[in-house]
Amino acid sequence: MMSEAKINSLFSERNTRPSVERRHVQLPTAPHTIEETGLGFQFLVELITKTLFLRGQMRLQDLIKSTKLSMAVLEPVLSFLRTEYMCEVMRSGEAETAISYNLTELGRERGEDYLRKSQYVGPAPVSLDAYIKQVRAQSIMDMQVTKDRLVEVFGNLVVKEGILRQFGAAMNSGRAIFVYGPSGSGKTYIAEHLAGLLNGDVAIPHAIVVDNEIIQVYDPLVHIPLLPKSDTDETGFVLDRRLASDSRWVLCHRPVIKTGGELTLSMLDLDFDEGARFYQAPPQVRANNGLLIIDDLGRQLAPAVDIMNRWIVPLDRRVDYLALHTGKKFMIPFDVIVVFSTNIAPSKLADEAFLRRLGYKIYVGALSEEEYRRITQQVCVELSIPFSEDGFNYLLHEHHYKSGKALSACIPRDILEQLRDISRYEGKQAEMTKELLDWAWNNYFTHD
Repeated sequence: MMSEAKINSLFSERNTRPSVERRHVQLPTAPHTIEETGLGFQFLVELITKTLFLRGQMRLQDLIKSTKLSMAVLEPVLSFLRTEYMCEVMRSGEAETAISYNLTELGRERGEDYLRKSQYVGPAPVSLDAYIKQVRAQSIMDMQVTKDRLVEVFGNLVVKEGILRQFGAAMNSGRAIFVYGPSGSGKTYIAEHLAGLLNGDVAIPHAIVVDNEIIQVYDPLVHIPLLPKSDTDETGFVLDRRLASDSRWVLCHRPVIKTGGELTLSMLDLDFDEGARFYQAPPQVRANNGLLIIDDLGRQLAPAVDIMNRWIVPLDRRVDYLALHTGKKFMIPFDVIVVFSTNIAPSKLADEAFLRRLGYKIYVGALSEEEYRRITQQVCVELSIPFSEDGFNYLLHEHHYKSGKALSACIPRDILEQLRDISRYEGKQAEMTKELLDWAWNNYFTHD
């Protein structure tokens, strides 16, 4: 998975540019009644009882913050718990903020029973219907990538104009992108920078509920929240306004998930925790309304053809089918741009039927001399190494051309970093001398 720091840097760079046009999503309205939550009364009874069991005596405002439900929704549930002698009210003053709730002995017994069914405690989930409606309202298909935007994001990268044009069109299509070419050609680097093209905000639910089973969707390692607008008054008490936004949703940047050789078929299904008794959403669900990068395709433990077959229906129909451990199957949106990156020829990974479902097949190959020079010059600036035309020509003619090694985008950085490393060791200024270039080249490439 792409690191949080990496994603944050890409989004930070994107959002500081004044020309970015953001599409602000309309968050769902906060539910004012139990019916409007899309959840059953008994479900809420169990959630609140478990919360009080694990956290002990809680003030009303803390219950509101924990469950992300309004006072209007919680009051009838808490009233029921009091009527059933499962909880008691504690007061330390006249203000509403002074009200606390604590489980009785009967309530703790019920709490233990409910925890055996599911140990999920936290924000109340949203219904599957509400999730489907929201995903469609903020679809990746509504996002537009312009030529100017592409130039802004890729302006400092050395990429052929024709390839950039293909990526621009591909991102506007909303369809899968298949990026292939030799190792070291910069496929992954380009794929990661596609994150900078994403625009618009999306609402991500903390969790969804299907057949009374909870599926956690929001992942702080993937979903990057926008700065929240205050929903509290001057005392810190959560406001209960009819038109306030539903706090069960988090306003985020469009998500980006990257996975590689560690991907298995089982990871694409719901992950059920036998101990906790609730689910974690698979990567394609957490990436909904965003980007899913599958790097090093063909290097996974599972055969590539099996992984490809798993994507046929989602890529074709833009829906996926998941199953609970009870056997119940349900449909969920597949609103995500999937980027497959590989150094294996497409014909060796999938059949023609699957390849037809891929919107764009983009080949990223070796560089020209001028492109290779530009990358070398950029890396020299980054590493504070003086660029030498003689050193560059020596690298080309004495190493690349004599050995037959292609002009791959990754080589300048890898070679020059070794120059920097040995120069630090020797206490000297790194320079593109023949001796150091020979030394770095021989370290970098294996020899029979």
